[in-house]
Amino acid sequence: MNWRGVLAIYKFEMHRFARTLWTGLAVPVITTSLYFIVFGSAIGSRMSQVGGVPYGGFIVPGLMMLSLFTESIFNASFGIHMPRFTGTIYEILSAPLSAFETVLGYVGAAMTKAVTVALVILITANLFVPVHIDHPLVMIAFLLVIAATFCLFGFIIGIWATGFEKLQVIPLLVITPMTFLGGAFYSIDMLAEPWRTVTLFNPIVYLISAFRWSFYSTSDVAVGLSFGITLAIFLVCLAVVAWIFRTGYRLKT
Repeated sequence: MNWRGVLAIYKFEMHRFARTLWTGLAVPVITTSLYFIVFGSAIGSRMSQVGGVPYGGFIVPGLMMLSLFTESIFNASFGIHMPRFTGTIYEILSAPLSAFETVLGYVGAAMTKAVTVALVILITANLFVPVHIDHPLVMIAFLLVIAATFCLFGFIIGIWATGFEKLQVIPLLVITPMTFLGGAFYSIDMLAEPWRTVTLFNPIVYLISAFRWSFYSTSDVAVGLSFGITLAIFLVCLAVVAWIFRTGYRLKT
């Protein structure tokens, strides 16, 4: 394992994050505050509890997941797209680094950024509502697995995209709507049929449900099924990244 090479990529990506540190942390704080002001005041006053959990606390895992999805995809996709855009990708490919080591450097940095923002949101949420975590180790483990999954997904998007505008297509037009429709701010048990059944085809539902279970021991779907689907998405993304390096898809052309 070439740890020096992995660390070089990691430090380079983290240096870019450090240049915009205050902006990167201020945005989630402001956004989280607005969510609590709007959702907490407008909706929370009419819906005090969801599944026995105060509404303000109920939406915290959803807020964290929404941020984690978008931050993971953006950081990972931008990180690998820039070398392709500038042409320095060939220097990375010719360096004494394996595909695994290259991905580890980029995904590791993107994970660090995304998890940091998610934890900042958790801290900010505690200023508005008391947040209790029933299973802290499960929460941390699940946070890392989801971050790794969507960083890999973002890595794929960064290689697939032929321009900077395409980097925003999937996060804004696919992931964000799926998150809002995936029970981030409500329980899918509140939906009438057939919409509840239709919602179960949204994979984001299972990720948010399992993450919320780590907080309040309550979930919309079976926790075991949620963990299984999360692992399946991770393995699919890992397989696609492996295929990209094996075939050189949009890396060597």
